[in-house]
Amino acid sequence: MNDKPVEEMSFEEAMAELEKVVGDLERGDVSLEESINLYKRGADLKARCEAKLKEAEEKVAAITLDSEGNPDGLKPVEGL
Repeated sequence: MNDKPVEEMSFEEAMAELEKVVGDLERGDVSLEESINLYKRGADLKARCEAKLKEAEEKVAAITLDSEGNPDGLKPVEGL
């Protein structure tokens, strides 16, 4: 398991570790206590991935296009 705090991970880092956590849990060759810790870490990683995806969606949604379909700058997104 990665020691890097989840809140400091990029989307790609969090997704890669989440895949590893799921794989470890699916194999079932870890102790009950370790399974619980992995499950909690997995929940935190999932939340991080969802937050980073939401940020990206908001950035994409903020892009406006001109009459020719070209990016015309960014408009502010409420709450950011």
